[in-house]
Amino acid sequence: MSVRFYNCRMLTMKDDKIIEGELWTDKDKISYIGPSVKADRSFDREIDCKGNLLMPGLKDAHTHSAMTFSRSLADEYCLDKWLHKAIFPREAKLTEEAVYWFSKLAYAEYISGGITSCFDMYFFKEASAKAAVETGFRHIFCGAANDFGGFDELEEYYLKLNDFDPLVSFIYGFHAEYTTCEDNLKRMSDLAHKYNAPVFTHISETSAEVEGCKERYGVTPAVLFDKLGIFDFGGGGFHCVWFTDEDREIFKKRGLWSVFNACSNLKLASGITPVYKFISNDMKIAIGTDGAGSNNSLSMFREMYLDTVLSNIETHNAAAVDPFTILKAGTTGGALCMGLNDSDCLSEGKKADIIMIDMNKPSMQPENNIARNIIYSADNSVVKMTMIDGKILYEDGTFTTIDLDEVIRESNRLMKGLV
Repeated sequence: MSVRFYNCRMLTMKDDKIIEGELWTDKDKISYIGPSVKADRSFDREIDCKGNLLMPGLKDAHTHSAMTFSRSLADEYCLDKWLHKAIFPREAKLTEEAVYWFSKLAYAEYISGGITSCFDMYFFKEASAKAAVETGFRHIFCGAANDFGGFDELEEYYLKLNDFDPLVSFIYGFHAEYTTCEDNLKRMSDLAHKYNAPVFTHISETSAEVEGCKERYGVTPAVLFDKLGIFDFGGGGFHCVWFTDEDREIFKKRGLWSVFNACSNLKLASGITPVYKFISNDMKIAIGTDGAGSNNSLSMFREMYLDTVLSNIETHNAAAVDPFTILKAGTTGGALCMGLNDSDCLSEGKKADIIMIDMNKPSMQPENNIARNIIYSADNSVVKMTMIDGKILYEDGTFTTIDLDEVIRESNRLMKGLV
C-alpha cells in the first residue's frame, strides 16, 4: 500500500524542529519526506492532514502486555505482596487462549494511544506473537526466565521468534536477581556470550531488592550482573529506581539502556527514579508503561509527563530535564533500545511506523510549543491515526484490524476463570 500525507506538519525526532510539507509511504517504508511537491505517480490513498502533526510512533520499552487481566485487581499492595498475593497465583491459571486475548486488549490500548511497538516480557509467547501478527502490531519479546522456569526454552525462543515474522523479534532477558539463582544467572551469561547478544532484566526496582542482593552477594544487582558478564554485549534494565553512582557508571560504560516506569513505581510505592541523573550523565534512556496491573494504564503520554515533572520535584528545579529529551526517550530511545534501528525517526528509508497528532484538540492549543504540549498536556485522545509497517491500524477512533467488541467480550469471559 502507498499513502501520501499532505498539508502536514512533521516532527521527525532528529531534532525539535517542526517542518511543513508531505510524507509518502510505499509498502512498509517512508519513501519521501519534505516540502510539498507535485507527485508524478499515483497512490493507493491520499490523506489531507489539514495541518495535523506526523511523528514517529511512541515505543513502550517495558511492559507485560497480557497483564491487562490484572488491571485494578489488586491496587492496595506494594510490589512484593502484589506479586505473591495477587499476581503469581493468577498467572498460574493463565492459558495460551487467555494470553492471546489479553494481548489483543493491550494492542488496542497501545495503538489508540499512539504506541507502535512494545518490549514485552511475559508467558505463552507464541500466543502473543500470533495476536501481534494478526493485529499488525510490532512486538519485541524479552525473555522472562527465572528459577520457576524458562531457562530451558530461552535459546529455543531466541531462534524461533527471531524467524517468526517481520513484526516479531526476541531479545534475551530474565525476570530479576531476586527470582534467579546464581547458577541460572551464569546460564544467562553463557547464552549472551554464545550469541554476542544483549540481555535485559528488572533491576533495582525497590530498595528491598537491592538490600537483598547485597545480603546474598555483597554487591548491588548491576555490579553482580556486570561481574558475571551478563551485560558484556549490551542490553539494560527496567526501573533502575535505586541505582547507586557505581551502577550508573557501569550502565554508561557498557552502553546499557535504562528504561523508566514512573507510574508503576509510584503506584507500588517503589520509589522515584532520579531521571535527571541519568540524563546529566549522558546515559541511554527509554520509557515504558510496565503492565496494566501495576500502572494501571498503558499510556506513554502519562509516563513521559511524570518522568519530566518528578525530576522537577526531586531537584526543586522546574527546568530539571528538557521535555524534548523525554519525548526522544519515548520514541527514538525506545526504538533503539528494542533494536528497531529503522523505526527511530521519520526519514526516507525508515519504517512507516507513524502517528498523527490531532492539533485541533483543546489540549494541543494554542501552539506555543508543540513538542512541550505533547509532554505536558497531551493524552491518548490526541492520537488521530496510527500506522505500523505502512498499514493504518487506527484512524479517527476506529480500529482496522481489531474487533474491539469481540476482544472485550472474550477478555471478560476469560477473566472469570482467573478471579
